[in-house]
Amino acid sequence: MENPFINSIRTILERDLKKLEEEITLYPSEETLWKIAGNIKNPAGNLSLHLCGNLQHYIGAVLGGTGYIRNRDREFAVRGVSREDLISEIQKTKLAVRSGLEKVDPNTLDDTYPEQVFTYSMTTSYFLIHLTAHLGYHLGQINYLRRLL
Repeated sequence: MENPFINSIRTILERDLKKLEEEITLYPSEETLWKIAGNIKNPAGNLSLHLCGNLQHYIGAVLGGTGYIRNRDREFAVRGVSREDLISEIQKTKLAVRSGLEKVDPNTLDDTYPEQVFTYSMTTSYFLIHLTAHLGYHLGQINYLRRLL
């Protein structure tokens, strides 16, 4: 039997990852994926890589045991990744989220998340909510930057 909380988190993450893929596709050119404007410091390409690395690590690797190794610095440093490769990374992230959440025992949602992320402990359910909000936050930035450019 599916857990309603995990099912809700999966549904929202999958919805927003689909929207992330759409946003990357809507950028007028590959070059604009790497442009910034005004006080915006991170282009859409880097934000996309950051979101993928974040979810593949925290859900895929930590909760799902995928073995994914994150390189957070690279997420923000690399430039010029093709649109095709960004979309491929988003698709890998969708699979990591689905398989990772399938492995979460609903009885552990109130347990401490197995990796220290912030300066304080949190439950797995709390951190899953945080990850969902984090995706939505950066997705909004990607959308806004696309329209600004």
